[in-house]
Amino acid sequence: MATYSIFSTDYKKSKGRIVNEREDQNRTCFMRDRDRIIHSSAFRRLKYKTQVFVFNEEDYYRTRLSHSLEVSQLARSISKIFRVNDDLAESISLSHDLGHTPFGHSGEDELNKKMLEYGGFNHNFQALKILMILEKKYLNFDGLNLTYETLDGILKHNGPISFKVPSYIKNFVDHFQGDLLTNGSLESQISSICDDIAYNNNDIDDGLYANFFKIDDLEHLDLVKVALKKIKISGSYNNSRIKYELVRNLIKLMIDDLIENTKKNLEKYKIKTTEDIENCEKKLVCFSEKITIQEKKLKEFLKKKMYMHPTIKTMNIKSKKIISDLFELFIKEPDLLPAKLNSCKDKYETYVSVCDYISGMTDKFAINTHKKYFNVYNF
Repeated sequence: MATYSIFSTDYKKSKGRIVNEREDQNRTCFMRDRDRIIHSSAFRRLKYKTQVFVFNEEDYYRTRLSHSLEVSQLARSISKIFRVNDDLAESISLSHDLGHTPFGHSGEDELNKKMLEYGGFNHNFQALKILMILEKKYLNFDGLNLTYETLDGILKHNGPISFKVPSYIKNFVDHFQGDLLTNGSLESQISSICDDIAYNNNDIDDGLYANFFKIDDLEHLDLVKVALKKIKISGSYNNSRIKYELVRNLIKLMIDDLIENTKKNLEKYKIKTTEDIENCEKKLVCFSEKITIQEKKLKEFLKKKMYMHPTIKTMNIKSKKIISDLFELFIKEPDLLPAKLNSCKDKYETYVSVCDYISGMTDKFAINTHKKYFNVYNF
């Protein structure tokens, strides 16, 4: 096994799983977590779930699956630099988006709206529900029975939790005597920021491919300006390969800054143990203040030029309509739900079952299901 640093989560000291299992003689507990995630039904369905573009727009664009793989690759690389547990970072990265609805954030917004009286909808919490309850693959337990460290890393993907969580999460945290208010592990923090690096740069690539904007439009951004200076360009930016050079340089620029700044933070806050990481007053794995400001401007650009683009807004309007129609249909006609979901005892259970069912759909399945029930010319 690899030699880890003092900042690493030690697999030998894992708090374990909710249901005790015999350890594998050839794989660590975090390696087993990763393998279970990859073989899950929810992971396969990410192939047909929207990142920004609905899956069937064109094969070029990212899906939740390709995005998760790219986050995982970045997280493994950075974990190796800090000599922390790359298997744990990979497990968290591969599973962080499992709870996403069809049609990305527009689908999530619509489901949250429908569920407001019943706790709302949070894709991060839903990922944990899938991993702890909804996957049914083992004889002795529901879910995948992952380790505490993987589940805690997913839960704290966006940092400590200072608001109310669903009972299944509270029970899991209480079972392990965890603390919602502490930071996630260094591996968790690495996975989180790799999510940002991946989607920022992937959205630049997809946005350029879709002709929503050109490199000339990006040139005023300080981050892009620095990255372009590193590319030997003669003439215009019309060469199709330049965008790949740009994205590659942007990723390297962000990662180099992240590594340097994180090293400074580990020294500044005198981090000596994993407990120090959890109890530190701030997130340790982060960009410098300069790059943080520049990244914020990049996000503002992408929001204006891409996420608010008429093509994307049209997709979002249509997808919200699909989600809304299906939700109302299944609430009124719960017998249309799969047999394992239609035995609800009360209104609350019905709403939760409908929410779980729709959130687990792929874009393709949601579209086809909507056509099945709402295309009056299709019998």
